[in-house]
Amino acid sequence: MTQMTNRQYFLASRPAQMPTADNVQCRDVPLAPPGPGEVTLRNLYISLDPAIRGWMGDAPNYIEPIALGDAVRSSVIGRVVSSNSPDFAVGDVAMSVGAWEQYTTAPAAGLNKLDEAAGIPLSLFLGALGPTGLTAYFGLLEVGRPRAGETVLVSAAAGAVGSVVGQIARMQGCRVVGMAGTDDKCAWLVDALGFDAAINYRTCGDYTAAIGKACPAGVDVYFDNVGGEILDAALLCLNPHARVAVCGWISTYNVANPPGPVNLWQLVAKSVTLQGFTVLDYLDRFGEGIGQLARWLQEGKLQYREEIVDGLDNILPTFLRLFDGSNAGKLVIRIPEQG
Repeated sequence: MTQMTNRQYFLASRPAQMPTADNVQCRDVPLAPPGPGEVTLRNLYISLDPAIRGWMGDAPNYIEPIALGDAVRSSVIGRVVSSNSPDFAVGDVAMSVGAWEQYTTAPAAGLNKLDEAAGIPLSLFLGALGPTGLTAYFGLLEVGRPRAGETVLVSAAAGAVGSVVGQIARMQGCRVVGMAGTDDKCAWLVDALGFDAAINYRTCGDYTAAIGKACPAGVDVYFDNVGGEILDAALLCLNPHARVAVCGWISTYNVANPPGPVNLWQLVAKSVTLQGFTVLDYLDRFGEGIGQLARWLQEGKLQYREEIVDGLDNILPTFLRLFDGSNAGKLVIRIPEQG
């Protein structure tokens, strides 16, 4: 019998700036059978998230950096093709921590079985009903702690996380202002998602003045996805006792020596709370979060946009679109089952 092979994209070298095909390379390796208690998935969907860029470096992070030579880590959804676990049968669909590869083999204890019969698109479990939606849910409600009548500012607001954050803030009775990089994205935030205002950060000029104009009563909660100059500007627009939820600093991920924020004194001057977080902080509450997000989706209160790109060999150029703003919502790679 011919041994099956597994196509992978692996980390060949650590990128100093934007990852290239020299940093992330392709290989075909023999597919070993699953060990005791393990399951092999034929991947159907692979999640593309900005956090992956951080894992490509060697700086301390909330999970271990990807080792040189290892396939690039990511969340995946796949169909079971081989199982050494009584909990999973061939044909089941499950979500797992996996990699940029055709097949993922992982301990069954770390897999989450998904119900295809529920009629929910499987890709949503990587997005609105998965780590992306949960990041928005817990980051805003537990770290940002918005109250009705407050103003919430969201950077990268048309992205997978930011768009959910803004809609949840609206449900809490807040005034919501988003920042995005095109006029079309800004129009989508206001016209489709119900944001009160949107700022095109590429054309607005002075960030502090633009935020001040869109938030005349000041900012009570800033949900930070970008860091950099926009964070510095937002700090100058905060109200006393504002909260800053730091989700990501995507503007700095591909910069070799990014400058640090210069307006941090505002934390003292205005008694501001700035708190970083990861979705893993709320692991024991995932069921609660997924349940609420699912109800909002079913009730039509939460809209979600995703862009699905076919083909594993498109994974690196598709991933890089996260950093030039050309994506529309959540980016997912699909590997058709017949291919």
